[in-house]
Amino acid sequence: MNLTYKVSIYALKVLKPDANGKVRPKPYGVRWATAGKQHSEWYKSKALADNRRSDLKQFVRKGEAFDITSGLPESEVKKQSARSLLKLAQEFISESWEEAAPNTRKRYVDTLAIPVAAFVGSQKGAPPARVLRRVLTTYLLPDNTRNRPLTETEQDAVGWIEANSRLVRELADKIEAGRLLRSLGRNLNGKVAAAWTTRTRRGVLHHLLGFAVDVGELDANPVTGLKSSVQRGTSEVDPRSVVNPAQGRQCLAAVTYAGTTTGQYDYLYGFFATMYYAALRPCEVNRLREADCKLPETGWGELILEKSASRANGRCTDSGELWETRSLKRQAEGAVRPVPIPPVLVAILRWHLETFGTTSDGRLFRGTISGGPINATVYTHAWGRVRELALSPEQFESPLADTPYSLRHAAVSTWLAAGLPPAEVAVRAGHTVDVLLKVYAKVLDGQREKSNQKIDAVLNGDA
Repeated sequence: MNLTYKVSIYALKVLKPDANGKVRPKPYGVRWATAGKQHSEWYKSKALADNRRSDLKQFVRKGEAFDITSGLPESEVKKQSARSLLKLAQEFISESWEEAAPNTRKRYVDTLAIPVAAFVGSQKGAPPARVLRRVLTTYLLPDNTRNRPLTETEQDAVGWIEANSRLVRELADKIEAGRLLRSLGRNLNGKVAAAWTTRTRRGVLHHLLGFAVDVGELDANPVTGLKSSVQRGTSEVDPRSVVNPAQGRQCLAAVTYAGTTTGQYDYLYGFFATMYYAALRPCEVNRLREADCKLPETGWGELILEKSASRANGRCTDSGELWETRSLKRQAEGAVRPVPIPPVLVAILRWHLETFGTTSDGRLFRGTISGGPINATVYTHAWGRVRELALSPEQFESPLADTPYSLRHAAVSTWLAAGLPPAEVAVRAGHTVDVLLKVYAKVLDGQREKSNQKIDAVLNGDA
C-alpha cells in the first residue's frame, strides 16, 4: 500500500435526473481525495451516502492513513485483501517449494491439509473427508498440480473449501489457535497421531503462521508459547534398541541366510554393514558410489559422502521421478563428509563390489528388480526376517534392533563408548553436536553409569 495522511472529504454530490427525466439509480455520491487523487462512491439513498461520508471522516479523525490508489482507509484495505487459511497455505508452499527437498514438500502439503480442512466457517454441504483431503493434497496445495483436471465431485469439494476457509486473522484469538493446534493430533481415520508426528506437524504450522506474520496477516505467531494437551514424547534414542558389538555381528551374519532361498539377501549384507560400521543413513547408503570409497587391501578405509538418494512422492519432485539426488542432511550444498571405516567394513565392501559390481552411474547398492536405489519397504522387510533368526524370542519381542536405523544408532553409540569426543562423532555421523547430545542423551547416560562403575572399582582397589 502507498499510504498518505493528506485526505480531503467533500460535500455530497447529488446527480440530477437525466435528459429524459429518468432518476439515476445511484444519485448520491461521496467524494474525497487522497494526496490529490480523486475518489467517489455512489449510493441509492442520501442516508447511505451520509453514513459512508461520516465513516470516512471518523477514520480521518482517528489519524488512520489512507491508501492513495484505492482511496480506502488502511484497515479497510487490509480487510478486503485478508487471506483465508487456504490461500495463506498455498502462498507459503509456493514460496517454499523451489528450495525445499521433495520429502519436505510432501510434509508441508500433508500437514497443512489438516488445519485447512479443520478451520472452516461451516460444515454445511461439506464433502466427504477423504475427497476433501485428496483435493487438498493432490490439487490445491502442491505447487505443481493446480492445473490437473478434476472430477465433478472434486470440483464441488474445491468450491466448498474455497468458500468456507476462514480468514487467517481470526487466529489472533488464542482459543481459535488452540483448537487448530489440537486438530493436528488426529489422523484422517480419527485415531490419535503419534507424538512424533504431532510434534512435526506443529512445527510446520508454526512456520505457516510465522509466514502470516511476515505478510502482515497477524501481528504475532499465535502458536508460539501455546501449550498443547498432546504428549510431546521424546526424540532420544531408546537404549534398549541399540545392539552391542556381539549382537551387531550376529545380526549381520544372519543377513546371509535369512531369505527363503540361499543368498536371497546377500546384496543387502553390505548395505546393513555400512549402516552399522559407518553410521550412514539409508539414503546415504543408497547413493554410495565406488568413487566415494577408499578401500585399501589392509587397514582402515574411508567413505567420502557428498549426496544422498531420497525417495518421495512424484508430485513433490522437480523431475516427477520417485528418487531424487539431494545434498547431505544438515550439510551445506556441495559439502562432503568423510567417514573413516574399519577394516571389517573395507573387506565387506570389497566383497560386495567383486560379487555384485556397480550400476551404470557407479552406485554400489541397487534393487534386484528396478536397479534403482533400494526401497525402504524392501530392506525393512528383510530386516524383520534377520531379527527372527539372529535374536532370541525374548530379544525379538523387545525393542532391540527394532528397525534398520537402529544400526546407525549402534554405530554412534559404539563411537561414544569408545571415548571419541562428541564433536568428532557428530562430524562422522552428519549431526550437529547439540542434536547429537539431545538424541543420544539416554545412551550417554548409560555410558556415564559404566564410567562411574569403573571409577568405583579403581577407588575400591578392585581394578
